[in-house]
Amino acid sequence: MARVGRAAAGAVLRNREAGLFLAGAVVSGFGTTAMWLVAGVWVKSLTGSDSLAALTAFAMWLPLLFAPLLGTLADRVRRGPLLIGVRLATAVLLLPLLAVDSAERVWILFAVLVLYGAGGVIHDAAETALVPSVVDRRLLGDFNGLRMTAKEGTKLVAPLVGAGLFVRFGGASVALLDAASFVLAAGICALTRVREPRPRRPARTRGRTAAGARSLWRSAALRPLIAGGGATMLLAGLNGAMTFAVADTVLDRSPAFVGVLYTAQGVGSVLVGLVAGPLLRRLPERTFAAAGTALFAVGVALRALPYEGVALVSGAAVGAGLPCVLIAATTAVQRETDGAVLGGVAATASTLLYAPNAVALAAGAGLVTVVDVRVLLVAVGAAGAVTAAGLLGRGGRGAVRPNGGSRTREKSVRER
Repeated sequence: MARVGRAAAGAVLRNREAGLFLAGAVVSGFGTTAMWLVAGVWVKSLTGSDSLAALTAFAMWLPLLFAPLLGTLADRVRRGPLLIGVRLATAVLLLPLLAVDSAERVWILFAVLVLYGAGGVIHDAAETALVPSVVDRRLLGDFNGLRMTAKEGTKLVAPLVGAGLFVRFGGASVALLDAASFVLAAGICALTRVREPRPRRPARTRGRTAAGARSLWRSAALRPLIAGGGATMLLAGLNGAMTFAVADTVLDRSPAFVGVLYTAQGVGSVLVGLVAGPLLRRLPERTFAAAGTALFAVGVALRALPYEGVALVSGAAVGAGLPCVLIAATTAVQRETDGAVLGGVAATASTLLYAPNAVALAAGAGLVTVVDVRVLLVAVGAAGAVTAAGLLGRGGRGAVRPNGGSRTREKSVRER
């Protein structure tokens, strides 16, 4: 397995355009991760308000609710130039943050974060839709796994760099770092050579938006996978909301220990990205997602035990399990969707996958104040096991086979 994984990873990286795509994802992801952390700290330091600090994450998540509409832009114009334009526009958008130096100007930060999130939705839709143009479909799982590893790897370093810059030079320095990362990522993207067909312009944007939702709903391969993935990410949000309570109530450690738990989770995510491609060539996407959900469920339930070693292992299990769901969903969407509407479909899928996570983060924060965290952890673990069983139970008709293509699609091809 390891030898096959290295060979497939090498095949992806030998593809010049695929390598440039990964490099751009690492560079822009580094700046985004640093800004994500510092935004809340910045607001807290200026206003002293925990609630306003928490709203920074909500501001960046908010545009995701409009992703089905925003994502259609990636189907109306050429995606390569769009990706470059969004990255450069985001760099310019960050410059007003240099003026944020008091509580009275915090509104500028929130306004920028909302627009920043909207740009991220368009960016991700364009990138996801463009990848099949540069990567062999048989290697999509490998590419998505490597992209997950690259992005998760930045999360092990970027928060420390962002926090260090903030303490030493203030929030403006992190904004400049993020802006520079987007300029560099745009330059990397400009080096790629991608041949794109002229996009088909629909008569109405509403029709293109609805087409994305219909494509997911009508697909026997995608519908249960996206539904199961959304349920898993809902549980992931509840789990994330309990992290501080785990450190305090279960492990009797200071809040700073949360950083150690997140590091363990990040290590799990980095490792699973390296083997995702080979596993997806042997397993249907839905089976791979079910296995990841089951691993996540076990990891969450084990967090109820008051042992630091178990907490670190369970954190790694959670970190390894969740990317399986996301990689499987992204790969299936790329394989099963008509390229002409892939941007809108990918954005719609992102909404269905990530919006439950954002809602659960808020709900979980309230639940931990009224229910014992150990009880919640076991309950979330049990719900994850049920979700995994549901994915496996639907794995027959319309299941996506390894190396692309669903049974329903193969049947339609034979009939033609």
